[in-house]
Amino acid sequence: MLRRPTAEGRGAPRRFAVPVRAACMAAMLGALAAANAAPPESPQGFAGWPRALVEIQARAGTLRFNVTIADTAERQARGLMFVRALDPDEGMWFPQRPPRVMQMWMKNTLIPLDMLFVDVRGRVVCIHADAAPLTLAMISCPERVAGVLEIGGGRAHRDGISVGSHVELGAARTP
Repeated sequence: MLRRPTAEGRGAPRRFAVPVRAACMAAMLGALAAANAAPPESPQGFAGWPRALVEIQARAGTLRFNVTIADTAERQARGLMFVRALDPDEGMWFPQRPPRVMQMWMKNTLIPLDMLFVDVRGRVVCIHADAAPLTLAMISCPERVAGVLEIGGGRAHRDGISVGSHVELGAARTP
């Protein structure tokens, strides 16, 4: 127990010193961590991430999406977490080199998403429509894929994107 010093070197116990200091320290560390990991609220918040144009041949014709590319393990882990809105023509591409069976989740993802699993030939081989926000349930496709394209929930159905639709990723550019 901490004691407040007195002229004689002794003092009365300080009852709240340790808990108050611990609470203040925890609050400061939490604020610091939040500031360092401040998530973007829209895809425009991904400054410095590469971007590309994706074209999908669907029943509704050629669809174009401006996508942010999650090109590192850290960026893939973050994905679209904390994004509050996604424009209809935006999305995120998760490339896989070499192709592999992918498992995705919706941890800290605030909006429903359609996940299009794309093979090395650019064909959609699996679709997980309207993935529910804020879940840890694993979402996967049993086939090896070259990447996963996330777009707004319900968009695949509305625009006729289906298994077999062709996806073409344009050249990546860094803004």
